[in-house]
Amino acid sequence: MIIKIDFNSDEAIYMQITNQIIMGIAKRQICDGDQLPSIRNMADEIGINMHTVNKAYTVLRQAGYVKLDRRRGAIVSVDVDKIEAIEEIRRELSVTLAKAGCMHISKEEIHELVDEIYNKHLSDVQN
Repeated sequence: MIIKIDFNSDEAIYMQITNQIIMGIAKRQICDGDQLPSIRNMADEIGINMHTVNKAYTVLRQAGYVKLDRRRGAIVSVDVDKIEAIEEIRRELSVTLAKAGCMHISKEEIHELVDEIYNKHLSDVQN
């Protein structure tokens, strides 16, 4: 698994890790039951503090993407309640769309962006 960190980004490193793992799951590059690298191995590979990786794994566990096992480490185990997931996406998207409105981005431009992102990153994802 290759995680690429942008150390110049305003996005926290643990969130970059979290988001890349979620994208990997969505794209089926990481599958249910796959074991993620140990906290120590990932931290060494990226060159960051182990606590940062631990925080990313904790966020993934809380969001229902992984289970943490003392012997096996972090195991991908997507257990997301679809109704709850839709509500979370609705909340996040509401803020994103409000930002877009403040920047005078039209509904049509938003639809184009959604189509572009879906086709580029998620077109092979099945329901």
